[in-house]
Amino acid sequence: MMFVTYMISLTTNGTVICLVTFNEHLHQPMYLFIANLATSDLLFDTVTLPKLIARYLFGASTIPLRMCFFQMFLGHYFGSMDAFLLMLMAADRYVAICHPLRYTSIVTNKVVTVSCGICWMILSPSAISMITILASQIPLCGPNTINSLFCSYSAHAALACADISRPRKVVFVTALVILLVPLGLILASYTKIVVAISMTHAENLQKAFYTCVTHLLVIALYFTPRIFVYIVTNIPFVTIKPDASALLLYLYSFVPHMANPIVYFLRTKEIKQTLRRALQRNTFREKNGVRTWITC
Repeated sequence: MMFVTYMISLTTNGTVICLVTFNEHLHQPMYLFIANLATSDLLFDTVTLPKLIARYLFGASTIPLRMCFFQMFLGHYFGSMDAFLLMLMAADRYVAICHPLRYTSIVTNKVVTVSCGICWMILSPSAISMITILASQIPLCGPNTINSLFCSYSAHAALACADISRPRKVVFVTALVILLVPLGLILASYTKIVVAISMTHAENLQKAFYTCVTHLLVIALYFTPRIFVYIVTNIPFVTIKPDASALLLYLYSFVPHMANPIVYFLRTKEIKQTLRRALQRNTFREKNGVRTWITC
């Protein structure tokens, strides 16, 4: 199951990245955001799933402590990137619907590149570095078995042999900030969008809904299970069995990464047309006896 999951994620997200990268007519703000999200999802799966596959297929169930911290940093890093990118995509939809005449002057490719760069290079690394540093200071004296699909702070903290309530609270607050601040800005953006389109005709309402429904579906897939798990796991006297915890982690970590590209393929007309043209060119060349690799 893990191998199939990784193959689907690799194929779908890789296709999105290639289509946006090698087709100039897709070098537009919305598609650049989608490509960044696909990159983050693919890197997250690449950091976590191959080790899981090796665990179940080859029995490679051990990981050095330093590599565990490295995986922890990258896993939380790419996971938080999704939240920031979804926030930027919500801002993009807000400008597109509420200020359509100024959209091309406000949201340019340069603005998208700079905003995504800030998320990649500043926001996410600064927050996740603190979490990883706190994890490295946890005293361990056994057991040494992590009941999780990959090295995360919560799984590592469960092995502590000392009171870590204070750093646990710091990490919990940091995680909630990373989740709730983008979610709050997303909800504010869509509240203004709803108010704006409620004053227009029914036809414009339908078009706006069609434009935003894809993004709303991706947001629901990402935020809903994460917030549920973070809250439940930090409620006193509430315990989740390791198998149930692993299943929840799988559902909110890997399933959205498979679903996101498929959702965008189905709901984004331009991407579907680009993929169809690429496949048609490939079929045409094979029919004429010319077998060559065609980019994307």
